[in-house]
Amino acid sequence: MDSIVVTGNGPLKGRVPIAGAKNACLALMPATLLSEEPLTLTNAPRLSDIRTMGALLQSLGAEVVPLQGGQVLALSSHDLTGHLAHYDIVRKMRASILVLGPLLARLGEAEVSLPGGCAIGARPVDLHLRALEALGAEMELREGYVHARAPAGGLRGGRIAFPFVSVGATENALMAATLARGTTVIENAAREPEIVDLARCLRTMGAQIAGEGTERIEVQGVERLSGATHKVVADRIELGTYMLAPAICGGEVECLGGGLELLPSFAEKLDEAGITVRETASGVAVSRGNGRIRAVDVATAPYPGFPTDLQAQMMALLCLADGVSVLEERIFENRFMHAPELMRMGARIDVQGGTATVTGVERLKGAPVMATDLRASVSLILAALAAQGETQVNRVYHLDRGYERVEEKLSGIGAKIERVAA
Repeated sequence: MDSIVVTGNGPLKGRVPIAGAKNACLALMPATLLSEEPLTLTNAPRLSDIRTMGALLQSLGAEVVPLQGGQVLALSSHDLTGHLAHYDIVRKMRASILVLGPLLARLGEAEVSLPGGCAIGARPVDLHLRALEALGAEMELREGYVHARAPAGGLRGGRIAFPFVSVGATENALMAATLARGTTVIENAAREPEIVDLARCLRTMGAQIAGEGTERIEVQGVERLSGATHKVVADRIELGTYMLAPAICGGEVECLGGGLELLPSFAEKLDEAGITVRETASGVAVSRGNGRIRAVDVATAPYPGFPTDLQAQMMALLCLADGVSVLEERIFENRFMHAPELMRMGARIDVQGGTATVTGVERLKGAPVMATDLRASVSLILAALAAQGETQVNRVYHLDRGYERVEEKLSGIGAKIERVAA
């Protein structure tokens, strides 16, 4: 099993290209199931999760052809051969549940295994099922599979009111509603940029959608959707991660692609910590001067709040802050598993339930550490960039699910980092 070896090497300087958003692409790909015509996605990230979703779509009879080294995905579902999303593929990634709504809307039935993925809490799919039931679907859980069937004549419009915000459930409901008869209203909808990106793509395919980016989305169902070409939005989590690299190490780095509108709360916290952030013609530039950063308190929340997917990386920064910071994780349970690994590097962290208290130290020291999930893996790499000596991050297969060519991108701005094959 590969590992990443990092040696602290001082301030960083240069430019980092930001890839297309993994979480957006994983919702856009199943949209091909809604139409017989081709869907082409540009600016696609080259990640293992994208390949897993491609394999799942192919198992249903869809065509998935990567072009231009994988940055363009040519998708076609003109001849679907089945409606069963098998456990062997679905278990690898939670986003697999996003084929449920499109299959149900297009074919009238679907069997989808309950998904797997990172070990960061239960993350139940009940909101997905309730949303589709509101459109008339009949649901049954049997032997680890969701068995879903649309009523005669297909799904029908309805009112979906989520008790709390769920990005995935909003995406499933949005896709299913495009082909449902009548009007669907989604209330307490997720507002993330990935939702807006999906709605824009579906609209290009002929869907009638209004209100994306707000808490209330209205969809007027249509009989069929056409093909389209759509550019995947920039990955705001990768953007935030690379913004933190010079914040931790010092120096100045320009992140090419994306803007601060993708990360409003995150940018505010960096400013509060004393990090200089500014938009440029090409993206976002981040710099840190001499001296320690200021401690700040962080609470994760749905967009436009502080992203849960940047909590681990932010903790790495605050390990070196001057003072005491409090991080509250309000989205997922069990998402402080990186804390003990950071403590192996000399961090002072006290975790009590969903709250972590971080007392900043002047320096971290390299150590062998283990990645427990996708975002934890990159938080350890960020900490290692500022640590004295060598850090070996093990179990980095998590990293490949969400970060494209991380060693190349970091070494390009002055980091001393390499992947070591097992």
